[in-house]
Amino acid sequence: MSGLEPFGVRLRRAMDERGPLCVGIDPHASLLAEWGLNDDVVGLERFSRTVVEAVADRVAVLKPQSAFFERFGSRGVAVLEKSVAEARAAGALVVMDAKRGDIGSTMAAYAESFLHKDAPLFSDALTVSPYLGYGSLSPAVALARESGAGLFVLALTSNPEGGEVQHAVRPDGRNVGATMLAHLAAENTGEEPLGSFGAVVGATLGDLSVYDLDINGPLLAPGIGAQGATPADLPGVFGAAVRNVVPNVSRGVLRHGPDTVALRDAAERFAEEIRRAVTSP
Repeated sequence: MSGLEPFGVRLRRAMDERGPLCVGIDPHASLLAEWGLNDDVVGLERFSRTVVEAVADRVAVLKPQSAFFERFGSRGVAVLEKSVAEARAAGALVVMDAKRGDIGSTMAAYAESFLHKDAPLFSDALTVSPYLGYGSLSPAVALARESGAGLFVLALTSNPEGGEVQHAVRPDGRNVGATMLAHLAAENTGEEPLGSFGAVVGATLGDLSVYDLDINGPLLAPGIGAQGATPADLPGVFGAAVRNVVPNVSRGVLRHGPDTVALRDAAERFAEEIRRAVTSP
């Protein structure tokens, strides 16, 4: 359909060449104010353009949070479209953080919005919620495979409320989070060097050795920086799967704006700290 290599292949190459850092693009009102920008479309565009110009040519992944663009309506979505296109043109992979989840034709429409090669918001991967049942994601899985894109499925998230769903124990004795990991491992069976179907697993969760994180796919790990986790924590949290972790840093980098040099330097510092942490013997 698109001629793209599978997302997992492209992500592994980007992580090996640029390091595994993912920088979030989260233009919430307080951060715009810290940058001296108005909370309007002009401020949104300035913010997004600055982040892309500063780091898209050097980090593996950029992760725009769709909600912060959608709140400005069609003009905000237009800024998001431009940011996605410019980030990809600079060599970064774009993970759209939209956490979509629904059933049937509605899930298919969400998938087409972000994973169809001709969609204005086409992204390299999309975050999705499986809590209408993992099978509800089938349209997104199928379109991602067809287009060379990927998914990041919410599995073990860092927010405290997540536990009431993700830690609930099923009749087979396995909890819901572990069930999602098992589904993803099945999706990625036989893929080399990395599957395209990843999990969202919080870097703040401590020792996760009771879970099988070896899903042969990437693990998107929020929580580095402002939420309290550090790059040095990654091996203790993810164990042998740490090489497949894509640590996400948002405020830890973004608070250094609007100076592009300061943003670039902050991203490079985090990238180097993460590289050392995940490759140490």
